Amino acid sequence: MVDGETRRIYEAARIGGPVALGTRPGVLVIDLQTGFTTPDGPVGSDLSEPVEATRHLLDVARANARPIVFTVIGFGAEAEAGVWGQKMPGLLELRAGGPWTELDPRLGARPDEPVIVKRGASALFGTGVASLFTAQRCDTVVVCGATTSGCVRASVVDLMQAGFPVLVAADCCGDRARGPHEANLFDMAAKYADVVPGIDAAEYLARAAGSASAGSPAHAP
Repeated sequence: MVDGETRRIYEAARIGGPVALGTRPGVLVIDLQTGFTTPDGPVGSDLSEPVEATRHLLDVARANARPIVFTVIGFGAEAEAGVWGQKMPGLLELRAGGPWTELDPRLGARPDEPVIVKRGASALFGTGVASLFTAQRCDTVVVCGATTSGCVRASVVDLMQAGFPVLVAADCCGDRARGPHEANLFDMAAKYADVVPGIDAAEYLARAAGSASAGSPAHAP
């Protein structure tokens, strides 16, 4: 947990202001693939709770016609992993098209929801993810996924730098250990995004202006 002294230092430095959320949010689900979400996966752990929380959020997004984009990590050859593969050799078992690159079935992914294969930590590195959200006129991205300290954080930083306000659904993200998870949620909230419980992120998806079921103005949860 982040101690009170750290919070006071950040507040004194005026770090951690809220972002202005838009009215046309989309959802980015990062690497909730079997290689990460199951304990026997090559780089995995038991991420049942984040997966189940993400499924609830996705059901709300689907009910309100929000764009959803999934990413998975997959390599066609070991060389594609580069230095990252040296730091995390288990990644080399995430072969494109193999069983460890499949989305966790509990997410209920639909055929019309894009699944982007990536080879870097950030969902925006070498992919068309940002273009997908831009093409669908999304002005905010709600982020879920794994791991909080790795690909989630890298993606949040790049989304912010690409001009998207970002809302991180905290309990829809997971990591191998609690410490890195909590520390990176704190740091993202301080510098790059708003971090809220998944239920609040789902409420925002349902109530932002222009949704299929509601016309109320967008609000920050």
